[in-house]
Amino acid sequence: MAPKVYVDGQSGTAGLRLMDYLKARDDLEILRIDEDQRRDARERARLINASDVTFLCLPDDASREAVAMLDNPNTTIIDASTAFRTNNDWAYGLPELTRGQREAIRGSRRIANPGCHASAFILLVRPLVEAGLLPASTPLSAFSLTGYSGGGKQMIADYESSSDPRLQSPRMYALGSMHKHLPEMTQHGHLEAAPVFTPVVGNFLKGLTVTVPLHLGQMARGVTPESVVSALKMHYRDEPFIRVMAFDDDATNLDQGFFDVQGCNDTNRADLFVFGNGERLTLMARLDNLGKGAAGAAVQCMNIALGLEESMGLTSGVDA
Repeated sequence: MAPKVYVDGQSGTAGLRLMDYLKARDDLEILRIDEDQRRDARERARLINASDVTFLCLPDDASREAVAMLDNPNTTIIDASTAFRTNNDWAYGLPELTRGQREAIRGSRRIANPGCHASAFILLVRPLVEAGLLPASTPLSAFSLTGYSGGGKQMIADYESSSDPRLQSPRMYALGSMHKHLPEMTQHGHLEAAPVFTPVVGNFLKGLTVTVPLHLGQMARGVTPESVVSALKMHYRDEPFIRVMAFDDDATNLDQGFFDVQGCNDTNRADLFVFGNGERLTLMARLDNLGKGAAGAAVQCMNIALGLEESMGLTSGVDA
């Protein structure tokens, strides 16, 4: 019997992309809610409890309300909000995070899907902290350049229908250093303090790159750019969706001298880069903010939770 899957909040940006993934599968039974019942708590509760897996693509408070509707102990919840990402009773849905993370996801009925900025940041930082190359006490900064789809339906409409000239240039936001991804970036990055983080929206639909600048003096004694690359490769050596790119290889990593933020679009892949020299490094992680940064990661977690082939319905785009 095919697993039953329900998406609560399927009309939002993440929900729509998730439905694209699910509708392409013939091994799942998708439970659907009538349009006029989308806000009917009783019908939503019925579908949540009838499912094997429910995805919550809702604001934080609405996700908490949906979880409270659950009384079927066999239903797995994969929540895409920030509500549970630092809750130790929930498995953090980044299988590549650390040894044993897949087992934690497989053994949990509560999975918190990571944020897009957080995923890219953590993929860069966590391996270096674990390997002892980057002290957990290091004060870090980071910025993220992302497509406007991360802002949801209203932002997409603004960019695609407005003649406002301000939208033609990159726009920084969350300048009060209180971005909602900071708690998970700190906790799952194994850091002692939150980074100074600046996200930037660009005039393109999707694609995301987080950049972390470092002085080698901030790192352990004897660290080199090559040892950073080696640590990343060791951490992700068996990961089908993570590519660690060669150091100092502009022909591979750049396009006519420029970095392509959209180079992982339409894949579930994340590419990791190390640029720099013997004094300063620039670490960069690139992914599709609607793929590995959102819906693709959720499908990956669902496959693990259901005991299916992890890459089913996803593409690594390794030949892209």
